[in-house]
Amino acid sequence: MVWTGTWVAERLGVELIGDEELPALLGLALRRNPKRAHLLVSSVLGKHVPQHPSVVYGSGLGLGLRVRELLGAEEAGRAVVLGYAETATALGHAVADGLGTAPYLHSTRRPVPGVATAGGFEESHSHATSHLLLPEDPELLAGEGPLVLVDDEFSTGNTVLNTIRGLHERYPRERYVVVALVDMRGPADRDRLTAFAAEIGARVDLLTLAAGTVGLPEGVLEKGQELVARHEPAPGAAPVPRTRGGFTAVAAPVRVGLDWPAGVPDGGRHGFTPDHRARLEAALPAMTGALTEALAAGTEGAPGAASRDLPGGARPRVLVLGFEELMYAPLRLAGALEDAGLDVRYSTTTRSPVLAVDDPGYAIRTRLVFPAHDDPADGPGERYAYNVAGGGYDAVVAVVDSTADTPALHAPEGLLAQLAVHIPHVVLAVVPSYAPGAAGAVAAPAVAAGPRAPEATEEAEATEAFGTIEAPERSSMLPEPLRGPAFSSYAPEEVGWLLQDLSDVELEAPTEEREEAIQRGGAHYAESLPVEYQPSDRYQELYRSALESSAARIAHAVGVVTETVLAERSGRPVLVSLARAGTPVGVLMRRWAHRRHGLDLPHYAVSIVRGRGIDANALRWLAAHHDPADVVFVDGWTGKGAITRELAAALRESEEFAGFDPEIAVLADPGSCVRTYGTREDFLIPSACLNSTVSGLISRTVLRSDLVGPDDFHGAKFYRDLAGADVSVAFLDAVEARFDEVADTVDTDVKELLATDRTPTWEGWAAVERISEEQGIHDVNLVKPGVGETTRVLLRRVPWKILARRGAGADLAHVRLLAEQRGVPVEEVDDLPYTCVGLIHPQYTRGATGADGKAVVSR
Repeated sequence: MVWTGTWVAERLGVELIGDEELPALLGLALRRNPKRAHLLVSSVLGKHVPQHPSVVYGSGLGLGLRVRELLGAEEAGRAVVLGYAETATALGHAVADGLGTAPYLHSTRRPVPGVATAGGFEESHSHATSHLLLPEDPELLAGEGPLVLVDDEFSTGNTVLNTIRGLHERYPRERYVVVALVDMRGPADRDRLTAFAAEIGARVDLLTLAAGTVGLPEGVLEKGQELVARHEPAPGAAPVPRTRGGFTAVAAPVRVGLDWPAGVPDGGRHGFTPDHRARLEAALPAMTGALTEALAAGTEGAPGAASRDLPGGARPRVLVLGFEELMYAPLRLAGALEDAGLDVRYSTTTRSPVLAVDDPGYAIRTRLVFPAHDDPADGPGERYAYNVAGGGYDAVVAVVDSTADTPALHAPEGLLAQLAVHIPHVVLAVVPSYAPGAAGAVAAPAVAAGPRAPEATEEAEATEAFGTIEAPERSSMLPEPLRGPAFSSYAPEEVGWLLQDLSDVELEAPTEEREEAIQRGGAHYAESLPVEYQPSDRYQELYRSALESSAARIAHAVGVVTETVLAERSGRPVLVSLARAGTPVGVLMRRWAHRRHGLDLPHYAVSIVRGRGIDANALRWLAAHHDPADVVFVDGWTGKGAITRELAAALRESEEFAGFDPEIAVLADPGSCVRTYGTREDFLIPSACLNSTVSGLISRTVLRSDLVGPDDFHGAKFYRDLAGADVSVAFLDAVEARFDEVADTVDTDVKELLATDRTPTWEGWAAVERISEEQGIHDVNLVKPGVGETTRVLLRRVPWKILARRGAGADLAHVRLLAEQRGVPVEEVDDLPYTCVGLIHPQYTRGATGADGKAVVSR
């Protein structure tokens, strides 16, 4: 028998060192990942490698029995089991079954309307990181008994430690048990777990089937990436169908009614109790009978079939294929079919992109690729089924929940059609998606800081229908990022907003009133919002024209700044945009990294306020979920560098945030204030032309003491009512459409840029100081240099005049139009280092137009 890690080991020199059981438990594969090219592929998990269901279930059940023995009957009776999505959901279920009396919950990447989060965390090494905890019973995690955390692989321990740390702050307990199939930590990570347990004053035990480490030679990451690039199939390529007995005809799938027991959840997404388990087991015989009958109708040699025999008189080979997080229900069905005498294997589909190589010494032999079919919160994308094609299966039972039983599942390129190409008989079994509250249950309220949680709208509807329940004590753990479509018009995977939703708070004030209050010292600009500017038809046409003419230029700048970041930051950068101007740029950088390198970079937006600093709670959240050294702050452009200085000062003044790099990556740096930029030209970035309608419908950020407490994120509003005018996604798509045409130029320019001296000269600051004195303003905060900042002055402040570089052309068309509409003079000058500079009225009182603030002509 060839070890399924041989192919990778021979080419990369990777070693599996440890218990003698390891080669039987793990194979090796490759994936495109900036931190780890190799992938440990479990042979007993039932995810990537089809396996006998008795082996998969038995592995978890045995670990659960060991946990019960470790804890003793009394402590086991108080335990709660928590599993990790997506790979360990069934494993965690089986461990809970082994304990016998433990309720079970697994994390999920699927938000459910009406169900608030009781917590969440990030899995930093994963391609899809955000985990939610959505228990139907809000007190499920609140007990003092042992918490058993179950994952398939314990590699560094980061995910588990982050989970324990967060939950321990809310629900402190004396004992934790970590369960995994394999423990692959190095000595430093082992020491870290010991130190962590001492730090929180709790006992943390670890149970696994085997332990060891992975030996990695020098340069393995680069060599692995080269191997992946060399062996990846061409776009559109598909494996040749291979079935046992030569049957290759494509037949329509057969749907079978399962008669799933009412009130039993489809899995542990919202909690699964011992009572649920008993009711499921009581219903298994009838469901097994329905599946056996459906299989008999289409396979020869199955119980009840009487026609053609398979070659050699073999029993039909059946695959039960689960669906991403839906692993336990199909595993139990597969086990029941196996008990009934069928030759059954079990695996599930997955989000994880892995290279397939048809070699017996490689763990992933074949790969089916199909579109996501459950309308995922993070948007459309590819999904995969491994080692299914070419597996010699005569029938497959695809088990999905009702949420995933969509037209995309049945489409010509969908999962069922893909299976039918490779397997003669396809059976579809649909498990009803469990909806908390549908059968008298109550959705758990959010435990989150701030006046409005991410799911506030859905929660209000749920509360109206079902009433409310008392939540456990308010958590000191910060809430999870807000994401679209509940907050912003961006897709949820594009950006997570480390903000609180103030959409229901009246914050807008007339521009003139705001300016007077700000300049008299009665209010800070971040304490209110300007009324959202609604562009005229003429102005919108200027925006569209500007986007069409500058999209390639922006794409080039996006490529240059992203490639610079990737070249100078080892590992996997975490993009953190300074809301809101930085957010579209961060999204575009993320798209470039994905399109050009296959990287899914985490991306968040945080608030920074001039004179008040960056949101400290947002930094604390980032530090708890990511390595601060990986964080790259992103903004749209620099003017005079005020925000650059603000960020540097905030990080410098606090030892707590010493691990963050104050360098900002920007699309345009006309002020020569940063080292990392796409260009230093002052040109029109169309996202500066509009307000929220090109920024995901999110307002500028708000910091006001009566709305933002010491434990809250800064706030912002989501202008849902402006959806009809929203061009946010269209802007991103227009720029991304030009990525390919600028790619070659970007590669050349980045090489040249990395070899040059990019030390900031702060030319912009010097120019602003000079202009402030020449114009008699004597306040650099009222001088806004560059096209972007000038546009902001015209849209949000009370402008006094605009200075324009003589001969500036199309880049200033929208500035001239706005100035005309507001009655603001535009003066052309010769010695301007920027394309234009906007001057805020220096002594504003309502009606003032002169620099002395004394004129009374109303504008």
